[in-house]
Amino acid sequence: MIEIRNETEKDYKTVEEITRKAFYNLYIPGCVEHYLVHIMRRHEDFIPKLDLVIELDGQVIGNIMYTHSRLVDEAGTEKDILTFGPVCIFPAYQRMGYGKRLMEDSFERAASLGYDVIVIFGSPANYVGRGFKSCKKYDICIENGRYPAAMMVKELKPGVLDGRRWVYHESPVMAVTEEEAQAYDDGLEKMERAHQPSQEEFYIMSHSYLG
Repeated sequence: MIEIRNETEKDYKTVEEITRKAFYNLYIPGCVEHYLVHIMRRHEDFIPKLDLVIELDGQVIGNIMYTHSRLVDEAGTEKDILTFGPVCIFPAYQRMGYGKRLMEDSFERAASLGYDVIVIFGSPANYVGRGFKSCKKYDICIENGRYPAAMMVKELKPGVLDGRRWVYHESPVMAVTEEEAQAYDDGLEKMERAHQPSQEEFYIMSHSYLG
């Protein structure tokens, strides 16, 4: 039996543990995502109505969290949009469709709240199947005018992005450092930090831009 519901305070520790185990050593030795989850809930950009967990037979196995972000066009007009992350499924249940169900449910909830655009950073292989497209196709760049290969966009309302050039600004809460995360991680149950090939893949993708 699968249920998707809002996270409650009693889920906090479980969600942080799932996030830690899902991301540990994936992108860097150790991870920062569990620390981001820990501090995100207290930030003004955090959206509690889009803070969701997925349960399998009463056991929480994954979560997704959203924050406010914004687009600014060349005339200075701002548009309130969404960014999600971290999104994760406990390793033993990955690649079974649970992440897909969690994301799709969150998209429906976001649209019902009046949001129409989501911008994320991630591996395109994980998200193009959920309707995300390259940021360059929507002429959405970052502040230096470049188009990161890892930045993707989903319209929750088709055609809402009308061809204008936009600059993406994420929430300040996303700017966590590895040093901050490691200091928090040091107080938790020990996990071995290690190097693995996925970290090089992440480095290449996160430092790649579209021409």
